[in-house]
Formats: sequence, C-alpha cells, structure tokens
Amino acid sequence: MRTLMKITVPVESGNQGIKDGNLESTIQGLMKRLTPEAAYFYPENGHRTMLMVFDLKSPADLPTITEPLFMDLNAAVEMVPVMNVEDLKKGLSAMIEHRGAARH
Repeated sequence: MRTLMKITVPVESGNQGIKDGNLESTIQGLMKRLTPEAAYFYPENGHRTMLMVFDLKSPADLPTITEPLFMDLNAAVEMVPVMNVEDLKKGLSAMIEHRGAARH
C-alpha cells in the first residue's frame, strides 16, 4: 500500500545523530530498504523533518521500519495511506459504479 511517512527528529537527538553518524546511517538504511518513490527533507517547527512515500508491503513491517527511528533518533513517526492520481481515478470510477449499482 502506498504510504506517506513523516519523520520528525528533535534538535538535540538530531545534533547527536549528526555527530556520531547515526542520523545519516539510519536514514540511508531506511532509504535503501524501502526504495521510496519520493523523499523530501526540510525543517518544520524547528525540527529536522522528512517525508517519504513508499510501498508498505505488510503491517508486520512497521516495527522494522519505525523502531530504528524511535530508538536511534528519538523520532516521531506518522504514517498514512495515500493515492497518486491514477489511484484516485480508479477509486472514483469504482465508487461511481458501486453507487450506480446500489440505485438499481
């Protein structure tokens, strides 16, 4: 399932992660493992923040994705399923078909 993940790293743990190399290695490992279709890095509300869109193959993958972020970077992690425009078109088409069938 296409998933948007937002990772927010507090300043102090991010600073430490830069000094000890943990920030770079954790993010590189995550990028290599998930091969995201998009990833963006930016400051938000005074914190290092990353947005990543990737394919979540199974909910059982959540601990292996999130725990290194929690444990190594003290990061806050949010995830939500998302659609691209092709997914939206397909979903709207199916909804219209379903509503039409329900009316008959």
